[in-house]
Amino acid sequence: MGDTPDRSANAGTGGSRVTIGHTGSAGAALSVDVPVTSADGAPDGAGRRDDGSNGGAGSGRGTGPGGGGPALGGGGALPRRRAFGAERLFEIFTLAAGTMVLVIIVAIAIFLVAKAVPALNANTANFFTFEGWFPNEAEPRFGIGALAFGTVLTSVLALLLAVPVALGIALYLSHYAPRRVGTALGFLVDLLAAVPSVVFGLWGRDYFYGPVQDFSVWLNRYFGWIPIFGGDGPFGRSILLGSLVLAIMVLPIITSLSREVFRQTPTANEEAALALGATKWEMIRTAVLPYGRPGVIGATMLGLGRALGETIALAMTLGIVSNISFNIISNGGNTIAANIANAFGEANDVGRGALIASGLVLFSITLIVNITARAIIYRRREFTESAA
Repeated sequence: MGDTPDRSANAGTGGSRVTIGHTGSAGAALSVDVPVTSADGAPDGAGRRDDGSNGGAGSGRGTGPGGGGPALGGGGALPRRRAFGAERLFEIFTLAAGTMVLVIIVAIAIFLVAKAVPALNANTANFFTFEGWFPNEAEPRFGIGALAFGTVLTSVLALLLAVPVALGIALYLSHYAPRRVGTALGFLVDLLAAVPSVVFGLWGRDYFYGPVQDFSVWLNRYFGWIPIFGGDGPFGRSILLGSLVLAIMVLPIITSLSREVFRQTPTANEEAALALGATKWEMIRTAVLPYGRPGVIGATMLGLGRALGETIALAMTLGIVSNISFNIISNGGNTIAANIANAFGEANDVGRGALIASGLVLFSITLIVNITARAIIYRRREFTESAA
């Protein structure tokens, strides 16, 4: 590429001489001669503005008349970033906090494994398939099969009872109720999460037991041909009673999270559905529910994690019988957490190790549930981005 020819104008007519040189590399500074007229109209040679040198790219430094004017090609350099400041300190603090969570989880897992291995070595039965729990005998025999089955069964049944009610409450509070009514009712629902577990357990054992017993007898009389409602009794302290109490306990968690997810639905989506002639329910079915599906799934998984680890309430309402049975109205049922609460006080060294081994299984189940919930949420990137 050749040099660009000079373009000049007659100085007598007030023109200015502009010279553009390409003697440097690409992006070199621009040199401009601009005559400055003095008070008597004569050109002043001091009016030259030199915006940089003929060096490399971006090496120019602009000066005006007298060396203090603004640069034609850009400003000065950005201030240098401090090597260690408040931002760096905050970054280190957050990294340490996140790492500490992982360290604690790993430490808990190591503790459970270390305490459980001696009891597992002393066990004379299959830990995964044996239904009984006799770790304090001379020949310890215990298994996690019945306890894990009861834990999953009560939790799943509680979710089947709680999720439809929670979604109905969340939709009413977010799209149907007046603002003041929705705020007040939402506060009351959230208040259920503050009730201690032992209060729910006492209420279920002393006051909810009678109605559930009568309902179980009615189910057995008219639907006894269904295996889950069969049996000859007695009825009352059963999987059904524990699941109902557990459903009430997880209801505020699922309701609160689902309500917030439904409120985040873009207004444009809702207005577009209504503009096309959809009714309120059709708008919710086509715009609100599809958008909030990942959040609802995540809320349900968190409720499941809460239900899996519940201890005192189930220890007071279940029949504490370690067997694998789908019958939900007969006395019986047991969970890992309830078994730990009931048996830890009378356990010997092997018995405590066996209970810790069952706690390791519960820890693994809850960890898998939470990881699954997080993976489901991250599959929908538009949900995570809108919630960020």
